[in-house]
Amino acid sequence: MSTPESPAFLAKKPTVAPTFEGVDYDDNKALKDAQDAVIREQWVKLMMSRLVRDELSKCYRKNGNNHLEKCGHLRERLLELMPYTKIRGYRFEQTTLPPNPE
Repeated sequence: MSTPESPAFLAKKPTVAPTFEGVDYDDNKALKDAQDAVIREQWVKLMMSRLVRDELSKCYRKNGNNHLEKCGHLRERLLELMPYTKIRGYRFEQTTLPPNPE
């Protein structure tokens, strides 16, 4: 059972999707919010992979010779998260505006 989210948490919770689709590049606030959302999503995935890696190392130490059988689910999860172990920034996902037809 999950813990209900408090009103203070909901007020600080981001409402912007971690993508640049539909963002007006002339609106600085919308652009900055989208950049922050992309960076935040990358940090969440990075921290998730760190937690899985820590649990995998604990499992290896605990199980010794049986680690291949006991820790397989953690190993597979870490391999799924491997592409997200670096913070790439928002510039790789940010698209450029088409040239102004003047």
